[in-house]
Amino acid sequence: MKDKLVGYFGFGSLVNKHTLRTSYVDIMRASLKGYSRHWQARSTAIFDNHTSLLSIHPDETCTIKGMIVLDLLENLPLVDEREEGYSRHKLEHSQLEVSPNVELPEEIYVYIADEVEDASDNGSLLQSYLDAVMQGFRNEYGTHGVSHFVDTTKGFNRAINLDRHTPLYPRNVELMDHEKALFDMELKRAGVLGL
Repeated sequence: MKDKLVGYFGFGSLVNKHTLRTSYVDIMRASLKGYSRHWQARSTAIFDNHTSLLSIHPDETCTIKGMIVLDLLENLPLVDEREEGYSRHKLEHSQLEVSPNVELPEEIYVYIADEVEDASDNGSLLQSYLDAVMQGFRNEYGTHGVSHFVDTTKGFNRAINLDRHTPLYPRNVELMDHEKALFDMELKRAGVLGL
């Protein structure tokens, strides 16, 4: 139906509005209850299977901050294409925390990474992808938002591909020097190898 709205919860790069590629209607802060983030080796047309991207898994002890993107239903196939290697899952409104008086559309989704054949593959992190994710959290939640992202994401103890100056991530962003310093400091705190 033309002009019908849907929403999708972003917990990684979708938090950064500079990475969005559809003519979305709105984007707002939100939290998702009962999930935490983790790094998972991925194999897509863009990345080989030695690169890790973000996903989420059930965790009743955790609530993660992110953003809800309100978009036109007709744009959803474009988002599905962007989220290659992820499956779209419907969320209940009770799983979400948003500002009072926010009226959400009936359909809200989240993209969860598909299972990989070798769950033991400890793929490396991509610095340009992390820069986009962490800039989104800093822009929306301040420096404590970057710390929250690190503290609610499992599996940082892996190598990093330092591609900031020649970005491999197709929706890469430009950083200020103070952002670079903050992000690198947080990643060292998280135990990332090679910084």
